[in-house]
Amino acid sequence: MAGVSLRVRPVAADREFIVPAPLLRRILLCLAIAAPAMVFRILGLAPHPVLDLVIFGAAVVAASFMLAWAAEAAQKDISGALAIAILALIAVLPEYAVDLYYAFRSGSDPAYAQFAAANMTGSNRLLLGFGWPLVVVVALIVARRAAAARGVTGAGLPRALELPKSSRLDIGVLAMVAVLAFAIPLMQAIAMWFGLVLILIFIAYLWRASKVPDTGEEEFVGMAAHIVELPERQRRILVVSMFVVSAAIILASAEPFAEALVESGSALGIDSYFLVQWLAPLASEAPEFIIAVLFALRGMGTAAIGTLIASKINQWTLLVGSLPIAHYFGGGGLDLALDPRQVEEFVLTASQTVMGVAIIIALRFHRWSALALVALFAVQFVVTDTSGRYVLSAIHLGIAVVLFWVHRRDILPALAAPFRRSLLEPADDDREAQLAR
Repeated sequence: MAGVSLRVRPVAADREFIVPAPLLRRILLCLAIAAPAMVFRILGLAPHPVLDLVIFGAAVVAASFMLAWAAEAAQKDISGALAIAILALIAVLPEYAVDLYYAFRSGSDPAYAQFAAANMTGSNRLLLGFGWPLVVVVALIVARRAAAARGVTGAGLPRALELPKSSRLDIGVLAMVAVLAFAIPLMQAIAMWFGLVLILIFIAYLWRASKVPDTGEEEFVGMAAHIVELPERQRRILVVSMFVVSAAIILASAEPFAEALVESGSALGIDSYFLVQWLAPLASEAPEFIIAVLFALRGMGTAAIGTLIASKINQWTLLVGSLPIAHYFGGGGLDLALDPRQVEEFVLTASQTVMGVAIIIALRFHRWSALALVALFAVQFVVTDTSGRYVLSAIHLGIAVVLFWVHRRDILPALAAPFRRSLLEPADDDREAQLAR
């Protein structure tokens, strides 16, 4: 392969281990960015909260990129909807590490309970309010340019991102967990039994995703494309190595990064809750957003939005379900109690999720829906009082009711999808054909 700059001859093999130069450069860059954090961690250095925040935050972002490249390349060996679900799970590992640390710490220090909820609700709303629209807009721009190049004009240009029928599995599961999510503010806590139910739903979702048939050959972009070009044995060794190294960096950086977020708020005179809710998710979600945009730029909009939808499911099931467990092992009780502010955040996050489900339940993501999501997401930064947040939640639910009524024929197929043996039943094909006509 041209452009090779690293050759290692394994002891038990006769073939050289070759890493493409572009990939090697980026891996070394990520390791160089993460190196100061590892030095700080090993030596126990913590000179200043803001400096710690920058050093450990940079390490989390750098490791997240390596983790995301490896996760995407792993789809070469794990195909189908299960690969999308696993990719989404691995891509949000940095967020899990930070969030679970806050939940664990809350077991001995109740003040940290608010930060566990803050990080989860912030990342969840960021994913849907910014990530989904970003991918859809990019995918539609690419699709419209491609159509225009073929001579298509006016009404013939694509106005919505069409999702495959297999997406009904994700939509159906997300719809169910979105409704279940309202139990959390009603209980004013994340109960241990409820967390276990959410984890069981996640396990069932992974099992069901493994049964979805492949829809075609997987395409890869960016650094993942360089990885999958390697011979099978070398590819798997490299992917596993990247998983191990990036996970180690993330786990080593999670605690000091989480602590620096809280302490930096006091040092800078900024609400620590705000930093935990938005700065941490921006760092952990950035690689996932970039990969999704790369998919969209390559004309793979359905794969891009599919990854982000799966991430949303992971957050509402495995992440939320794990919080009371981490809280318990940190010395707390069986339930992770929520204060009024956290209750308000969960209501707002759950209502936004319901609206998101209503938007995609018909397997079409229109550009106006993407713009509406961004606008409503931006409004929450202006409307900060409790009553205003509940009004915004009501607006989310009101829009969802209207969309569910418009797409009422799609509700039962979506809710039934997680329980069907096949997601491509003839009855669905006939109904879709009638709607198209």
